[in-house]
Amino acid sequence: MFRLGIVLVLLALAGVTWWWFSAGRKPSPAQIEQAYTALPAPKGPMAVYHLGHSLVGRDMPAMLAQLAGADHAYGSQLGWGTSLREHWEPELPINGFETENAHPRFRPARDAIASGDYDAVVLTEMVEIRDAIKYHSSGKYFSLWADLARLSNPNTRVYLYETWHRLDDPQGWLNRLDDDLNRHWEDQILLVDLPQAGNRPARLIPAGQVMARFARIVTEQGGIGDLSGPEDLFARNDDGTLDTIHLNDKGAYLVALTHYAVLYHRSPVGLPHQLSRADGTRADAPSAEAAALMQQVVWDVVTSLPKTGVAR
Repeated sequence: MFRLGIVLVLLALAGVTWWWFSAGRKPSPAQIEQAYTALPAPKGPMAVYHLGHSLVGRDMPAMLAQLAGADHAYGSQLGWGTSLREHWEPELPINGFETENAHPRFRPARDAIASGDYDAVVLTEMVEIRDAIKYHSSGKYFSLWADLARLSNPNTRVYLYETWHRLDDPQGWLNRLDDDLNRHWEDQILLVDLPQAGNRPARLIPAGQVMARFARIVTEQGGIGDLSGPEDLFARNDDGTLDTIHLNDKGAYLVALTHYAVLYHRSPVGLPHQLSRADGTRADAPSAEAAALMQQVVWDVVTSLPKTGVAR
């Protein structure tokens, strides 16, 4: 508790200079290029903390742990469509808190991140991302959480997990993924944090970009293994209709591969594809052919984006 108090005082004294960017002082291309050089790969197993909502879920972090090995540790705090602001402000409710955190990996976010126990802190924002930025001050609250992590442990790496929108988005699911990365996830969240990050800028976990690349290849080839289009990565409701926002096990596997590649700086090619859910039951695995494509696409995308911190 004492340590948390000291960290919060430091945050208050720092003044949280997120306004620097919002006032129009966008970092120059040269500053951005200089900031996002490749990070050294971690030397061993990691402890990772996930803060977000149902697009994190329980199963994806559990799959990541299986991919990384027995010594990978993790914790989380989740909600239903919860913004970073709602996680930060104690007076704001977190919808679904009791339901989403009724599992042994739950650890209260503020205490967990301020403990300095984690090698990586993965933050994500609610979607609709435009509403999050407009009404929930995404850039400000991302920086607050990132600063808490950086002040608590000089070795902790902070990541922004880019997600996706509904498959039935009127602007087109792929169009949104193409447009939103730079416009919203980077320019209005990630780069807002850059001025006060010093030499420790937050990095990107580009799950939305991976899904877009994979979906395009599957569609262009008329299907891969047991997958015929992006809808095959999404869950079904109890009545059999498509859940247009939440992933099924195959989608969770693709996102877990993306986290693995970014966090560990390792190619996921050749990793197992038959995994378990968080409750220990066997996940619905992609075919070997589809899994192989997923693994290669993940590595191609992750190593093509400098903001991941992974060397090309």
